[in-house]
Amino acid sequence: MDASVNTWRKQQRARLKAIRDTVSPEQRAAAALHIAAGLDHAVARLAVRTIGVFWPIEGEISLLSWGRAVAAQRGVTLCLPVVVTPKTPLEYWRWTPGETMQPGFWNIPQPSRREVVLPDLMLAPVLGFDTANYRLGYGGGYFDRTLATRQPRPFVIGVGYDFGALETIFPQPHDIPLDGVLTERRNTLPREWTSDAN
Repeated sequence: MDASVNTWRKQQRARLKAIRDTVSPEQRAAAALHIAAGLDHAVARLAVRTIGVFWPIEGEISLLSWGRAVAAQRGVTLCLPVVVTPKTPLEYWRWTPGETMQPGFWNIPQPSRREVVLPDLMLAPVLGFDTANYRLGYGGGYFDRTLATRQPRPFVIGVGYDFGALETIFPQPHDIPLDGVLTERRNTLPREWTSDAN
């Protein structure tokens, strides 16, 4: 990666993390409700069967309650991303809400039993995002590596706060754009995903 872009991204990550630290629990909960409404439309339109959610850390928006509800209402399978080997693509392990969890990479909870599934829809936490739906994450490259190996490619929706909006993240050849981003204020998903659906 270009050194100047790498430096700029590190600065943006630090800036956006600092802002995120100021978000109150009430604001996080309100953001989750707004984003969940957008996800409901997308899931209905896409008819997905397996959804890769994520376990929130460091002030990320939690969509675990939404995941539990959509699994109960629509019978979809839930799974969580797991780092099996550092610097390699993520595996998604089946997750049943309420099951025993164990600490994984970065001490993020993961299912205690390895049952690999392939999600039709992946939710990706974003620190920042740009007008072309490129994601600024933590810099580990895990989501990009995972998407690069998946054929057919799953649908991917970025989830974050609206203050993470950037004009560009200066995408590099390894960066893969998301299908769209949901925040508490905006929805950049394809129009056909967001129309009313039963």
